[in-house]
Amino acid sequence: MVVETGTEQAQSDPLAERLMRLSAATGVSGHEGEVARLIAGEMQAWADEVRTDRLGNCIALRRGQPPAGVRAPRVMLAAHMDEIGMVVSRIDKGGFLRVSPMGGVNVQTLMGQSVTVHAAGGPVPGVVGLKPPHLTTPEERKEFPRWEDLFVDCGLDEEEARSRIQVGDIVSVDARPVTLLSDRVAGKALDNRASVAVLMEAMQRLSELRHAADVLAVATVQEEVGLRGAEVSAFGLEPDLAVAVDVTFARQRMVGEPDVTELGKGPAIAWGANMHPRIVERLHQTARLHGVPFQIEVVPGRSGTDAWAIQVARAGIPTALVSVPLRYMHTPVEVVDLRDIRETGRLLAHFAAGLDAGLLGALSDWGVATVGR
Repeated sequence: MVVETGTEQAQSDPLAERLMRLSAATGVSGHEGEVARLIAGEMQAWADEVRTDRLGNCIALRRGQPPAGVRAPRVMLAAHMDEIGMVVSRIDKGGFLRVSPMGGVNVQTLMGQSVTVHAAGGPVPGVVGLKPPHLTTPEERKEFPRWEDLFVDCGLDEEEARSRIQVGDIVSVDARPVTLLSDRVAGKALDNRASVAVLMEAMQRLSELRHAADVLAVATVQEEVGLRGAEVSAFGLEPDLAVAVDVTFARQRMVGEPDVTELGKGPAIAWGANMHPRIVERLHQTARLHGVPFQIEVVPGRSGTDAWAIQVARAGIPTALVSVPLRYMHTPVEVVDLRDIRETGRLLAHFAAGLDAGLLGALSDWGVATVGR
């Protein structure tokens, strides 16, 4: 598949092309089938086994080669594959569709967007409409649009709309990914398809490395509506430790210090209560050893990522969080830097390949770690 971008970069860079396929695929929370099939197909090249569990998580296993008589440790690398979207909640007179959000959708970002209604008989194209500014009152112009003001127009009259579309049909934004300058890509659902691309990069690099650990790369479902896929997969796989991969806020206009990272400066390794200090310490050591640039992100409380659910699965799973910097989160034009994806994948591959008994033995030690020193 070649994604039309207006540039040649996506056709010449396998990572860019892969990321754009992931961005273009549909996978609204609870309905991740299309993107899950894409991920499973890609992972076949580097995994010994690829399967989907009963909730829809896509699990790729690459078996390790431990010394004879030694159990292979199990490390879980998790990135959610679902995206925010909408669901049809009502069909009005005139055939206009009313919709409700699935996940953290900002209604302001939807104005004038093309969308797709995923109906039983096939996809139906539509556009998001709103009252024209010429007809708004001065008071209305001061207010943000509300969900009850928004509608989707599929070009159907009421009878046609009711025959082709049902309440409950999923609606996704139809936004083509594009390549920008400086190795950057913009598109929908890069939260968190960028991190899924990281998992693929890590698995591809692991195929060239010797590793004792069994590596489980998991594309999780329903993160945007409650971390459900991570909770279920962590319980079922029972890893010895885990690293969740997500996106974090990158510097952009009107968003600056101290709460952001920089595009193109490498992965952000989180530090806080949700992260096991010994795993974080090893991630720092691995990055320095292999020349991977990285940033430190302070997350003092709840991370709001898959790491939060994984950490408290079963009797507790030692967990860390590594993030890809991203601009314009939860919009159809999220921006990431391909260099960050490559470096994050390289970091995780070397981390998994270097997993040893020393680190596993240290996971019961919650003393002060040398993070950032």
